[in-house]
Amino acid sequence: MNDSLNFATLRDWLARGVKTGNAHRLPVVLFGILTLGVFLFIQIADEMAEGEIRKLDEALLLSMRVAGDPSTTWGPAWLQETAVEITSIGGYPLITLTFAAVAGFFIVTRRYGAAAYAVLSVGSGALLSQTLKQYYGRPRPDLIDQLDTVHTLSFPSGHALVTTVAYLTLASLVTGFVSDGRVRAYVISVAVFVAVIVGVSRVYLGVHWPSDVAAGWALGAAWASFSWLILHFINHYKRGQTELERNP
Repeated sequence: MNDSLNFATLRDWLARGVKTGNAHRLPVVLFGILTLGVFLFIQIADEMAEGEIRKLDEALLLSMRVAGDPSTTWGPAWLQETAVEITSIGGYPLITLTFAAVAGFFIVTRRYGAAAYAVLSVGSGALLSQTLKQYYGRPRPDLIDQLDTVHTLSFPSGHALVTTVAYLTLASLVTGFVSDGRVRAYVISVAVFVAVIVGVSRVYLGVHWPSDVAAGWALGAAWASFSWLILHFINHYKRGQTELERNP
């Protein structure tokens, strides 16, 4: 790898972003989200492993069920069906199909880097989720009836983590084609909203502890920011190399 593409270069680039607040603002924000997300995940994981968050998890989980009847969700009858449909947005089949279509679009338009970025970002996020589930080995909630079929362990929530990575990755791709700040803010807000409602649906359906979902959101945001930061840095480096070639 070229000596100019190293940690010192990234450090100087981020430092310039703090000073200028213009072209380098995005990597500064992404680096901040990455750091905060990893920190929050570690804190939640420690609390979960020590059992200190159990009471809060139980209270939040039971708050979504009718008092004295753990088999009945809070709210009107249609809300449970809606939650089941919402939670499918974060399921692997739908996300796989969505990103296969997105990658296919970029391939046929010869944007191979974007296709690779989409697949690698989400694929690595899914692999990270499954690896951590096996590492922590937390069982699914047993206080209430589970209203969705599950086959894996509980911590962190794969739906929360992968949905956050997937939709923020889509947002990063979309915002790359627009320059209007309001449009970019809208796209990112939609991605965050989708991740939030999918995560809440997992708790509502009784298949995840709230801390599973919170950890999934935190690590998902961190992973998406890490992927986006690498992409942004590579693009910046390529632009710099092109300018050097034009103006040796």
